Amino acid sequence: MDIELTEPGREQSRARYPDSSGYLKRDGVRLYYEVYGSGEPTVLLLPTWSIIHSRHWKMQIPYLARHCRVVTFDGRGNGRSDRPVAGYEESEFAADALAVMDTTGTERAVLVSLSLGAQRALLLAAEHPDRVAGSVFIGPGAPLAALPEERMVYSWHKELDTDEGWAKDNRHYWLRDYRGFLEFFFAHMFTEPHSTKPIEDCVGWGRETTAETLITVSSASEMAEETARELCGRVRCPVLVIQGTADAITGPGLGVALAEATGGDLVLLEGSGHGPHVRDPVKVNLLLREFAVPPPARPRWVRGQARPKRVLYISSPIGLGHAQRDVAIAAELRKLHPGLQIDWLAQHPVTAVLEARGEHVHPASAYLASESGHIESESAEHDLHAFQAIRRMDEILLANFMVFHDLTREEDYDLWIGDESWELDYYLHENPEQKTAAYAWLTDFVGWLPMPGGGEPEASLTADYNAEMIEHIARYPRIRDRAIFVGDPDDIVPDAFGPGLPRIRDWTQQHYDFAGYITGFDPLRLGDRQALGYGDDERVCLVTVGGSGVGAPLLRRIIAAYPEAKERVPALRMIVVTGPRIDPGSLPSHDGLEIRPYVPELYRYLAACDLAVVQGGLTTTMELTASRRPFLYFPLARHFEQNYHVRHRLDRYRAGRCMDYQTASPADIAAAIATEIGREVDYRPVATDGAARAASLLASLL
Repeated sequence: MDIELTEPGREQSRARYPDSSGYLKRDGVRLYYEVYGSGEPTVLLLPTWSIIHSRHWKMQIPYLARHCRVVTFDGRGNGRSDRPVAGYEESEFAADALAVMDTTGTERAVLVSLSLGAQRALLLAAEHPDRVAGSVFIGPGAPLAALPEERMVYSWHKELDTDEGWAKDNRHYWLRDYRGFLEFFFAHMFTEPHSTKPIEDCVGWGRETTAETLITVSSASEMAEETARELCGRVRCPVLVIQGTADAITGPGLGVALAEATGGDLVLLEGSGHGPHVRDPVKVNLLLREFAVPPPARPRWVRGQARPKRVLYISSPIGLGHAQRDVAIAAELRKLHPGLQIDWLAQHPVTAVLEARGEHVHPASAYLASESGHIESESAEHDLHAFQAIRRMDEILLANFMVFHDLTREEDYDLWIGDESWELDYYLHENPEQKTAAYAWLTDFVGWLPMPGGGEPEASLTADYNAEMIEHIARYPRIRDRAIFVGDPDDIVPDAFGPGLPRIRDWTQQHYDFAGYITGFDPLRLGDRQALGYGDDERVCLVTVGGSGVGAPLLRRIIAAYPEAKERVPALRMIVVTGPRIDPGSLPSHDGLEIRPYVPELYRYLAACDLAVVQGGLTTTMELTASRRPFLYFPLARHFEQNYHVRHRLDRYRAGRCMDYQTASPADIAAAIATEIGREVDYRPVATDGAARAASLLASLL
């Protein structure tokens, strides 16, 4: 499958950044290190083969750092460390690790290694036992057994007559087509289906060094079998070997042999490849924690009949719409189950809505990595490649799932509700044994869709993500006790999930219940202009871009249109609401223009305005549709949900006027404001009982 490759040096936002970092110099070679968390023990994540650097541990760092101290460093030859012309013997890598430990004040550490890192871990454990508290080997590359037969056919040193298959693992081929080798190698590292993202990551990291450097590393780092066995015989610390049975790089035999040679424990991951810490990170993280810092036993148990009914609600922080509908559902659910306790696992800006409503935000929410912050980091000027932004949020989603995991292991809940909590839905299907309560999933769109201009790679990627989701539901239908679509069947786009895949609407109707749209309010009870401070002689234009910081460029464009709009509509009163993540002081202003920060219950103000100018998000546009207000909306460029799913729904309701940010000048916006303000609309009615219908579907799970 074609994949879109990340350019070297471009780093996505992290789930956790180091508490300290720096460089040390040993024998003239600069080494970059990072330190996370605190407490005992320290886990030292060792460098692997210099084809990639320490970012390959990104799925482990946030979780482990919540429970102990974590140190990692880029091995010489890649990342931010130097690339010397020589000095790549395994003894040098081991000495580098000791230097990092000394620099970071680490007396002893639990070592964790991947693949070739096993050799330096063996050196450290055997020759410096006082510094090593234990050692975990993942897919170890120590030469204790034969490599897979297909790898043994070709020589690494000699020029070959073919470039097919493992013949690419050849120094001469590396010099001719280094990127081609990287793509081949990492496709075999991740043998699991739907591994486009880790392959993309590793190819990008591999391009941060050169074929020449990798040849030098590989020539110097070979270890003889007798040396490896002698080292294994001297290891006295506890050992855990984690080995995938579908490892196509070293084969499972090396892991089995290492466990036998060290007397260590062996955990075989059936069907996992050479990078289970990336493709099966939940299982690997739990194994690492159990080995390094076992969780304490629960100090308290409550017998089943004595437990109150409790719900854990996970509300997506990407925009405020989820929070608005979720608190409405929660209110209806409490009517059906009086005394129901609801805890919220949520983050800013959702917490602002929850706290204003008196809801209980669970303290574990403080550990969540910012999804809104990531989305903002991925945006440009009114441009957000939404599919790729979600895709590049993989480590954040995993980190947040691990927060959920720890919470639900320590506390009992009858029902988990996830409103577009992608991390919860994905990792429960990947780890079905982790489901210990009833689980309900809510969403207002189904299906990743490619945007025009993305080309064949993006179409292949979205289809692959859709196929994985379809396979999840087919294999484990018991994971979702209830799947609720926030809307009606006709709100679903008629497109197919991809070539050879079902049509989205047909599949969704088979696998979802439908609640109708959920506004969280009755539009017939709104619209009191006087109570909101709107004068009868004013034409009020309300401008808002939701709860993220992505909309700042649109606000500036609309503010620039204000003077001309005021000339065209003398009674115009424009109010710009920045939301909780945009600083009002960062925006320009004009006489008569009002700029306000976050406004609770903004829907009340929208319901009484004469015109709204908004982004293309579903929540605000559907609130305006329900309130029968005219509005202009500007979908973000490359945002598939706003351009396809939301626009399809608005077209069905005959609601709003869609405008293109790229072509709409301030003068165009001013003219559209003058045309649309106060216009009578003929929208299709929006049902008002969506929250009650959703709560009724959920109530049966309690």
